[in-house]
Amino acid sequence: MSSLSAAPSATASRPETPACASLPPIAEDISAAVGATPLVRLTRLFPTCRAQLFAKLESVNPGGSTKDRPALAMVQAALADGTLAPGGTVVESSSGNLGVALARTCAVSGLRFVCVVDSRTNATTIATIRALGGQVEVVDQPDPETGDLLTARRKRVRALLEEIPGAVNLNQYANPANPGAHRNGTMAEIAAALEGRVDVLLAAVSTTGTLSGCTAYLREHAMSTRTVAVDAQGSALFDGTPAPRPLPGFGAGMVTELSRSVHPDELVRVAPLDAVAGARLLARREGILAGASTGAIVHALAQLPGQLAADARVALIVHDSGVPYLETIYSDAWVRETLGASPADIAAAITRLEEAARA
Repeated sequence: MSSLSAAPSATASRPETPACASLPPIAEDISAAVGATPLVRLTRLFPTCRAQLFAKLESVNPGGSTKDRPALAMVQAALADGTLAPGGTVVESSSGNLGVALARTCAVSGLRFVCVVDSRTNATTIATIRALGGQVEVVDQPDPETGDLLTARRKRVRALLEEIPGAVNLNQYANPANPGAHRNGTMAEIAAALEGRVDVLLAAVSTTGTLSGCTAYLREHAMSTRTVAVDAQGSALFDGTPAPRPLPGFGAGMVTELSRSVHPDELVRVAPLDAVAGARLLARREGILAGASTGAIVHALAQLPGQLAADARVALIVHDSGVPYLETIYSDAWVRETLGASPADIAAAITRLEEAARA
């Protein structure tokens, strides 16, 4: 009986090397996949803009945000200097993204993780932290003295540190490993990709770790980059007046320790509806689904085109993925209920954004 296929000849040639052979080597674990995120040219967002626009996609980090970088750096530093013992417990306050990043980092590091969030944190983020093995403590009420949820979260962290033997707070709001991760990673990667010439950098602020680290790199390398801090209306940062902020992830209800040494060249405060409009426009024009902080950056960017030279290189940071926000800023029902804005109001905000970019 004849076989269905002939046996391979001993002299048969080897198959051609597949195109994927140029991929990087296998990562030892998920933490090794943090960083080296792509820089993507934006040509459709604001078509009449004369400058070159580039988006640093921190949203493709394993945890879906730029917070993967400081989470890994802070845990590694704490283990290295003995602040955190192997098998120990990390207790941290987070609006969401750092919580996800620390849950993943602690899972692969054999650490227990307790995350203190507040009532603004979306359900998907809380579910993700728990799926990664983290314990979630939700603060429902603002601090009675300040009326601020962040202050209430930090008080709960202090209480948990007393309750849990040997627990450690990495304190993202003051930890030098936070900006260090962006100095050595985020900004170094942007500068390398753009051959050392970045005319404008836009970054959203909360702890200010990202902007602080990027600014440190720019200063150390004598780069003349103009930095734009994108903050939320109602944020206390940079002499702001604290007020309720319905969108988590950018802005802060208190002046963080790291922010005291950050001096951006320009500050833009963005209203919640404008952040929603920016995020939706970015998704529809460029296919990049991002969170509210990136939407705020898009709004800030729309104010700049008339000030930019034709060959200017503008980099913006896509701080996180929009997937956890599908039921919030991408939901017309949520926007109506939370921000009091109808679909027509959203459409009008997007139109204003486009008109500002053409001015």
